[in-house]
Amino acid sequence: MKKVLLIAALVLFISAGLFAAEAGKLVVWCSEAQVNILQELGNDFETMYGVPVDVQEMDFGQIKSKFLQAAPVGEGPDIIVTAHDQIGELVVNGLVLPMDFLTLSEREKFVDTAIEAFEYGGKLYGLPYALEAIALFYNKDYLDEAPQSMEELVALAQEYTSDEFRGFVYNAPDFYFSAPFLFANGGYVFKKTDKGLDPNDIGLNNEGAVKGAQFIDEMYDKGVLKPGDNYEIADGLFKDGMAMAIINGPWATTGYKEAGINYGIAPIPSLDGNPVRPFTGVQGFLINSESPNTLFAIDFLANYINTAEVMQRLYNADPRPPAREDVAKMVEDDADVSAFYNSAANGIPMPNIPAMAAVWGAMADALDQIINNKLEPAEALDQAVEKIKAGIGE
Repeated sequence: MKKVLLIAALVLFISAGLFAAEAGKLVVWCSEAQVNILQELGNDFETMYGVPVDVQEMDFGQIKSKFLQAAPVGEGPDIIVTAHDQIGELVVNGLVLPMDFLTLSEREKFVDTAIEAFEYGGKLYGLPYALEAIALFYNKDYLDEAPQSMEELVALAQEYTSDEFRGFVYNAPDFYFSAPFLFANGGYVFKKTDKGLDPNDIGLNNEGAVKGAQFIDEMYDKGVLKPGDNYEIADGLFKDGMAMAIINGPWATTGYKEAGINYGIAPIPSLDGNPVRPFTGVQGFLINSESPNTLFAIDFLANYINTAEVMQRLYNADPRPPAREDVAKMVEDDADVSAFYNSAANGIPMPNIPAMAAVWGAMADALDQIINNKLEPAEALDQAVEKIKAGIGE
């Protein structure tokens, strides 16, 4: 029946003269990680419904910029696969279609964090499929289990740390990695409201954020972290078996396995008795609002991609923590994926509004000033917030 409806819709659109050159053919842009499985799924969709799907590989970092150039002039893909934090500019320019076809019962199949990530101005603009967040890696040769609190981890790290060995190390100068500590006691980037994130309400220098920054500063004062630490140093130490614990993301697991590290993964331990929630990134599908094939794109996503079977096939080809809860249960025997799923599901969606562009540089400067004792945490964060406000106003 669906195939008949699709053919009827195709005839109607052609007779109305609304199709561009790719009429009746879905074009999908995605990165290298998804291209093979999506083409396989697209071929199956064509067999089932008679609508061809052409999956084109794009550099992940260029998907948004190229889409912004192509979509307004009626070119480019019908669907893109990208990260949720890139949707703000696309929504503001009216280039992506709201996912109004996803009913409340369908949305309830997803982790709340995944749905929230793709919401903008109270509307849903993406179909989530995978999650990503950082977590705590620990070396089981030194720790039988992960510490339950950061206070406990830091105390252990002080005992283990020497000139060569590190009890705990991570890429502290990078706001992405340090943000969870600022959030633990109530810090936030932009205030969440019923209408979305408010860029005029910045919580990166409130009492909770300052308390988190002070904790980071104390780890340097105690010699647990050291000026000069960065991602490469932290990753290399853990890979060489010379660090007891590190904060990193799922992309690091392959390297640690190849290095023979007997690792475990756990949520970042609590701080002051509060959960330490990292940024969550969500991958998903967006529909080009300028596409002449929106009916086919909706059918492809709503009735084909958004099924447990197909979502599991996506996971099998590109094992990232699934955004759908039922698929996550199907793969819970994978300890690594389950650990990162739990971290991401309990995380905070990376802000998806354009104002976020002003945050990264300002917070990197603040962390540099704190780490290198140029400014006290409160003063560094105050300056950062002023820079962010200025950047948003430009």
